[in-house]
Amino acid sequence: MSKHWEQNKDATVYVGNIDERFTQDLLSELMTQVGPVRQVHMPQDRVSQSHQGYGFIEFDTPASAEYAAKVLNGIRVWGKPIRVNKASADKQKMVDIGAELFINNLDPQVDEKILYDTFSQFGGMLRQPSIIRDEHNISKGYGFVSFDSFEGSDAAKATMNGQYLLSKSITVEYAYKKDGKGERHGDEAERKLAAEGKKHNMVPEHQPLPAAYHMSAPRTTPRPAPPSTPRPSSAQPAAAHPPPPLTSRFPWL
Repeated sequence: MSKHWEQNKDATVYVGNIDERFTQDLLSELMTQVGPVRQVHMPQDRVSQSHQGYGFIEFDTPASAEYAAKVLNGIRVWGKPIRVNKASADKQKMVDIGAELFINNLDPQVDEKILYDTFSQFGGMLRQPSIIRDEHNISKGYGFVSFDSFEGSDAAKATMNGQYLLSKSITVEYAYKKDGKGERHGDEAERKLAAEGKKHNMVPEHQPLPAAYHMSAPRTTPRPAPPSTPRPSSAQPAAAHPPPPLTSRFPWL
């Protein structure tokens, strides 16, 4: 593969979170199940010569690439859910990079807008912050914010951990990954992937924010938590089940 890889980006997908046991041939064989593959490119470390955990696959047509992203995104290979995202003509997009923070011990009056106004000063956000609520729409005392860079999430964590938000001192740490292994986001592997993606003009895909988020935030007067409010917990909700494995002859899926 030449150093300067020419590709039809409309027919190309990005594949991330690839297990170290993957080879270029195996990746090509997996992708061929959903459409004809023209090229596979897996950047390698200059020293170890091992791949860097991601790759690009060019299909015969944009329709094949769309189908691959729809069918293969989230399937588990050697226990790891791979990311398969369609590339655009001008820039390649990643759904997420892992710069997600877990905010605990929230005041009952803190809502998603207040979280946004508080944390957006540190960097761009991928989506609207979320606060976990019970069946009565009462806050459980914790939530999540996702940044589009580790620079933003690192600055937010360093600045806001232990600070008061309304009437309570909050804790800010990286959220647990959704693979159920007890590992947190923000590790070296995710940071390396984000840095490499940035070099290749890959950007996390932003979700549109509500119009009210672009207005100035009103001042909020703290009040005690209602008696029925559940005790805040540091435990995070169970992750949704990943898509079922692709039916194939690969025993390691």
